[in-house]
Parts: sequence; C-alpha cells; structure tokens
Amino acid sequence: MPGSDPIAAIADRLVAYLGQRGADLPVVRFAGPETLAASFRAVGLDLAAPQVALSAEGMVQAVDHVLAHAVRTQHPRFFNQNFAGADPIAVLGDWLIATLNTSAATYEMAPVFTLMERAALARMAELAGFVTHDGVFGPGGSLNNLFAMQLARHHVAPDAKRVGDSTRWAVFVSEQAHYSFRKGVALLGMGTEALVTVACDARGAMNPTALRAAIAATDRTPLMIGATAGTTVLGAFDPLDALADVAQEHGIWLHVDGCYGASTLVSPRWRHLMAGVERADSLAWNPHKLLGVTQQCSALLTRHEGLLSETFASGADYIFQKDKLYGELDTGDKTFVCGRRADVVKLWLTWKARGDEGLAARVDQVFGLAECLRERLEGDERFVIAAPPSFTHVCFWWVPPDMRPFVFEDSSRQERARLHGVAPAIKDQMQRNGTAMVGYQPLGDKPNFFRMLFINPAVQPSDVHAIVDLIDEYGMNAQ
Repeated sequence: MPGSDPIAAIADRLVAYLGQRGADLPVVRFAGPETLAASFRAVGLDLAAPQVALSAEGMVQAVDHVLAHAVRTQHPRFFNQNFAGADPIAVLGDWLIATLNTSAATYEMAPVFTLMERAALARMAELAGFVTHDGVFGPGGSLNNLFAMQLARHHVAPDAKRVGDSTRWAVFVSEQAHYSFRKGVALLGMGTEALVTVACDARGAMNPTALRAAIAATDRTPLMIGATAGTTVLGAFDPLDALADVAQEHGIWLHVDGCYGASTLVSPRWRHLMAGVERADSLAWNPHKLLGVTQQCSALLTRHEGLLSETFASGADYIFQKDKLYGELDTGDKTFVCGRRADVVKLWLTWKARGDEGLAARVDQVFGLAECLRERLEGDERFVIAAPPSFTHVCFWWVPPDMRPFVFEDSSRQERARLHGVAPAIKDQMQRNGTAMVGYQPLGDKPNFFRMLFINPAVQPSDVHAIVDLIDEYGMNAQ
C-alpha cells in the first residue's frame, strides 16, 4: 500500500490494466447506478460538500473501483462501437500530453507538438492525394464535419462571417450519413430543413443519380455534398469519384466524412475504397477509430490553403501576436477551438512505433476478421445476414428455432416484431455475464440486428467463432 503519495501506486495499476487483454477476463462487470454508488461507499461517489481530502489509500481504492467497473474496450470480445483496442503506444502518448499539460494553440506553448502536427497533416494529405493542403486537429469528427460546413459557406459567401447569412442553403448527405450533419446545419443557423437526405443503394452508399435528382428538385441554394466513407451502421463507402463529378458540375463543395473509413488510406490493399477523395474539398479523419489511437484524435484537412484561417481567425492580439517569434506557425486561429490538446502526439508516436507496414497490417487484419465472420454465418440457418457485408461491419440476426429458415422479404409483421426483441435479450445476458459486448440496432423496416465491428487487433478468428457460439447459446436461453 502506498505511503503519503498514491501516484506511483496508481500508475502501476494503470500499466498493469493496459496489459490485461485476455479473453478470460470479463468485458465488463455491468451494474446499475445504485450498485455502482454502493461500491464507492467507502470513498464516496458524489461531491456533496464538505469534501475532505482522501488518504493515499482512499485514492488508490477509488481508482481500483473505477477499473473494476470500466468497460474493457481492449478486450477481444468487445465489438460494441467503432473504436476499440487502443494501442499502448498511443496510451503513453496521451499520458505524455497530460503530463506536459499545454495547449497546441501556439508555437511558443507547443513548439515540438506544432511541428508534429504539421508533419502528420502533411502525410495524411499526401495519402489523400491533396496536392495543396491545410489542416488542423480538432475535438472529434462531429465538430470537424461542422467546421467543414462553415468552410464551404465561407468559400462561397465570405461576407457572411461579418454580416451574417440569410441564404436558404442546401446540404446533401446520404440517408445513412452521421447525425452530426443535422446538428451542424442547426448550429450554423441554416436550419435542419437545409439538410437534404439522398437515397442509398443496398449497401448503404449514396446513389449519384438520386443526388442529381435531389439537387434538381431543391428550391434552395446548393452548398455542400457531405459524402461518407464508412457509414456508422453498414460501413458503406459513398462513390467519391461519382460524387466529385456532381460537385464539379454544380460548383458545390465536396466534403468527405472519412472519420471511420479514411484510415484505409494507409493500406495499399484497401485504399481503393477511398478512390476520388483527392478531388474532395475537405476530409474529416479520425485515427482514434481504425488506427487504434486513443480518443480523441481527429483531423480536418482541406485542399484550399489559407481557407481555415480566413474562415475562423479572429486575430486575438493577446495570444496571436504577429510580431512574436515564430508566430506564423501558430495554429489556434485555424479553428473555433482555442485550448486544443496536442492530440497529434498520440498518432505521431503510434506511426513512428508501428511504421507504415504496422498501420496497414492493422487495417488488413480487421477486414480478414469480418470475412471470417461472414463465412461462418453463411449457410447456417441459425443466422441470417441482415445487409450485404462491407468494410469492417457484419450485420446479422440470430433466428429462433421455430422461425427457421428465415427470409426477411417473406417474413410477416409478427415475425419481424418478434425478431426485434431477440438481439436486446441476448445482449442483456452478455452484459450481465460480462462475456462480450456487441451492438445492435434497427435500420429502416428491418428489426434489430447485431452489428459486429472489427477494429481491435487483439481479436483472433477463435474469438469470432466464440462470439457466434455465445450468441447462439444466449439465444436459446432466451426462448
């Protein structure tokens, strides 16, 4: 037990936890709010006044409670979100950033980090095929999609920054696009009616013909096409080259939400999925998803040099002085955010530690795992694939015995209603037992299906087969 200073003991616990990736461990010790509060009774979970400083022993105990009930996203049976299995090198990068506790807004406060950011953005722009580029790391893909919309507006209506804007804009996204676009048009004062959703094909990719029809039908001023590379549910890649043709024809800004899928650019085998991105005006890319960098690490890139500063700069002279040493390298005025964390450090360290081949291998591995699951499910009447597999996603139903064989197109309303409750019941058992975490959701007229995302490099084919067997076991228990 530590003496007067708990820091070393807590650090040791965190390092030990980082190395715990065995399948024999629980993914989560799931508990309700009352149970969690009770487990913290000795140290107190609330902050009701008065607060008395905890002893060193109490501090360590508090951290132990957090670790005991945390979801192990590095666990090989965690498939719940499109992040998982953070690279230990990236974790150390996060620790380094927190230790130095500086802002990446100016060169004088973050000289090394500023150069790291320039290097990372240059390499990412090169992979995207941007001959000229500008960029900045920001607080997540949702805000970078928002900032891209502001870039698009400033590009065609720069006076709006000074006098405001009453134009009835239209932003075109697929019906499978991320919800951040809807929030974005609202925050920018365009109104949610500015968002025009475009029909998708069976795989969930935007239909270029439907896009042209939507542009022709709107009585608004087209502003931006928000393409998606790796949709949240189905993992679809919009046809970027075809969408770039439409954008060019109509003089519309093309933004690519590649928060998930842009990381395929590091893989010679899979970068073809991003074909056409070099023609986009902007790109959002989250290394904290497929590349295993800790949350958060998100970049916004654009082909238009200087446009970020033109769009966002306010020129606050208490921090962005033009006459200070290396002030031209300051990046804080390129974005809405001032006190930026140096999130690039996590990516830079990971890239240096793993190299191009290591990052590519990470991407290639998860594609192989998704194919492994697809092969396992096909021809097994206990399971039905709910949508054509793409990217790292496999979406499927477990079918109760008396409903087999199940064909969705031939199913009744009652059968679909019954199937809708199957995935939640199975996941309930997973969480209570702590054996796995797999997400589920409905889509259109399709009832709840499992959505397994392969991101974690700790996952092996044996884990894939184990999850299938587990779902079948829990499904039978729920009958």
